[in-house]
Amino acid sequence: MVGGLLAVLLGPVPQLPVHLLAAIPGVLLAAIDLGCLRLPDKLVGTLALGAGTPLALLAPGRIGPALAAGTLVGAGYLAIAMLPGRGLGLGDVKLGAALAFLLGFAGWPAVAVGLGTAHLLNGAVATWLLVRRRARPIPFGPALLAGALAGLTAV
Repeated sequence: MVGGLLAVLLGPVPQLPVHLLAAIPGVLLAAIDLGCLRLPDKLVGTLALGAGTPLALLAPGRIGPALAAGTLVGAGYLAIAMLPGRGLGLGDVKLGAALAFLLGFAGWPAVAVGLGTAHLLNGAVATWLLVRRRARPIPFGPALLAGALAGLTAV
């Protein structure tokens, strides 16, 4: 389903095969995070390197912005993760940095849309759980991945 959505929304662009392959670990990461609130480092690394390397070859001029986006988001999320209250786990920090790096190849608007969408999605879920008086930890990985999909297709 994700692959078909990517193909329809992106069209025949040179990056499409890379994004289709990246969807595989992305879907696995979302399922694992929903099931056990964990984001395995090996899958996050596979996503980052497996998509980042070909994207760097396809758009070598975009490596700087991609690295800047990954670094900024990683540092910001790490700062949030270090705050009391355990708002973000380190898996979320790594996945957020990896996705920002990948979105950076599409440009800063893609990074902004991707991260903004992720926070809006999780905010809506948190609000719904609070209204229903069923507060519990919410996995952020699926929202990050859905946001990345929105960021890729919005620009």
